[in-house]
Amino acid sequence: MDKQQKSQWTIIKELAQFFKPHRKQVIQLAVLMIFVGMMDAISPYFSKYAIDTYIETGSLDHYGIFAGIYLAQVVFLSISVYGLIYLADSIGTKVSYDVRKRGFENLQELSFSYYDRTPVGWIMARMTSDIGKITEGISWALVDMVWGITMIIAILGIMLVTNWRLTMIMIVLMPILMVVSYFFQNRILKQQRLVRKMNSRITGSFSEGIMGARTTKSLVREEKNIGEFEDLASNMRGAAVRSATFSAGYIPIVFLINVVGQAFILIRGGTGVLDGSISYGTLVAFISYAVLMFEPVHHFAVVMAQFQATRASAERVIALLEEKPEVRDIEAVVAEYGTALAPKRENWPSLLGAISFDDVSFAYNPKEPVLDHFTLEVKKGETIALVGETGSGKSTIVNLACRFYEPTEGKIRIDGVNIQERSQLWLHDHLGYVLQQPMLFSGSIRDNIHFGREDATEEEIVAAAKQVHAHDFIQRLPAGYNTEVGEGGAKLSTGQKQLISFARAILKNPQIFILDEATSSIDLETEVQIQRATQAILAGRTSFIIAHRLSTIVHADKILVLKDGRIAEQGNHNSLMKAKGIYYKLYRSQFDAA
Repeated sequence: MDKQQKSQWTIIKELAQFFKPHRKQVIQLAVLMIFVGMMDAISPYFSKYAIDTYIETGSLDHYGIFAGIYLAQVVFLSISVYGLIYLADSIGTKVSYDVRKRGFENLQELSFSYYDRTPVGWIMARMTSDIGKITEGISWALVDMVWGITMIIAILGIMLVTNWRLTMIMIVLMPILMVVSYFFQNRILKQQRLVRKMNSRITGSFSEGIMGARTTKSLVREEKNIGEFEDLASNMRGAAVRSATFSAGYIPIVFLINVVGQAFILIRGGTGVLDGSISYGTLVAFISYAVLMFEPVHHFAVVMAQFQATRASAERVIALLEEKPEVRDIEAVVAEYGTALAPKRENWPSLLGAISFDDVSFAYNPKEPVLDHFTLEVKKGETIALVGETGSGKSTIVNLACRFYEPTEGKIRIDGVNIQERSQLWLHDHLGYVLQQPMLFSGSIRDNIHFGREDATEEEIVAAAKQVHAHDFIQRLPAGYNTEVGEGGAKLSTGQKQLISFARAILKNPQIFILDEATSSIDLETEVQIQRATQAILAGRTSFIIAHRLSTIVHADKILVLKDGRIAEQGNHNSLMKAKGIYYKLYRSQFDAA
């Protein structure tokens, strides 16, 4: 799922794109950091001046002016620090919003195939913890880097002007620090990549544990699940500890180099003070500068250690943002009909509902074909029932007709036009889809019914509910249509969720209807009522019904019996029963079992 690892500079350049819309604040922050860095660099020179001018001479001439300048510097520095904290947090928050928005938009446009191969936990970890780590790390890294570089340049400049011999001691230590940094950075990055990878798996484990709680309890798998989770958590802990160990070793080594530099300055400077070649104030200033210069270097060490964690997160987030949908409209279609996020509805043609499969083949996995040169003509308003064993291609036919996937070979036409010459959103806008496992969203029953058509009136919502016999049970609920369904519809029974899902599809008034075991979760009495209503609802609409319960499709215009991606039998209920083939045997076996 993660794309090829990229170089550090490539990651930085790609992340920099998210800061471009906020360049004004970024520039303000950089200018402010330069100012703060220069003010910090000047501070020890005030001490040198005070010692050499007032303490060494015992004179307080013009001391008031000096004190006023020093106080002004402190006040300006305090205000600047407040400003930089505000700007850094503001930039981080805005960039985090932008990245999450772009990520969510991309997820809306990605094809079903992406979700087939990508665990939910992987996506959730990218959209939450990884993006937070990136924006926080980059915004504050900018602060530390600009501030630190400014300080080092300013300090070296002041030190060189003051005493170049003492300054060379600090300059000689820099290559040593660079070698140490390179050694630790690569090792920290490797462990951080493992941490982020294991974090994704743990997030996925949490998600599966919550969604599958009932299955877990019914199979008495609590102990086994805990053991599997402990293995994941243990692996992440090990990688995190190794990363922390390298980070913990990195920073003390930087500190040790700092102390060594101070020691050499103290020895060489102390000798200079004794022989009179260096003033006492200069020695104090150089000791302060030695400490002060290694402060930004120390920050660099921390930033570089943190950046490795940020880089590991960035690689994953960028992989998500760069993911492209496998089903895409061609440029000419986009220009005329728009995209899913910017549709040009005024250009959309009407849809009648005639669908044809012309020698279509398809495979989710190239080595395992599902449909093999499948051909089918569906007239406008025709009801097609799909019957067959698991894996025979029933859902695949529907998915291809809805253009959730593209055929490997052959063409699919709607109203005589290749569906690749029309907008995906145009087609999806004319679909009504009722799944075997209904999906409701947090909110009220009313919210869920008009989810696909928010301009629907109250009368239309109630009428749709009445058509599928959902109105009566809704009215019995304490809050009626305002009843909150809970996350995923957890507060309702499966049958109730199915009825609301059915009403939602009907309210959309689609030209193409898909029923995927749509009544499997409803009691028999309600199913009979819905079947009667469905016959009236589907009249004049093209529809596909996937069914295992054959009594629900006896009124279909055409029944296709599928086997290994091909049509083994086809006809209406009566003709197939007379043929006494596969369909006859399946129907009789269900009838006898009943």
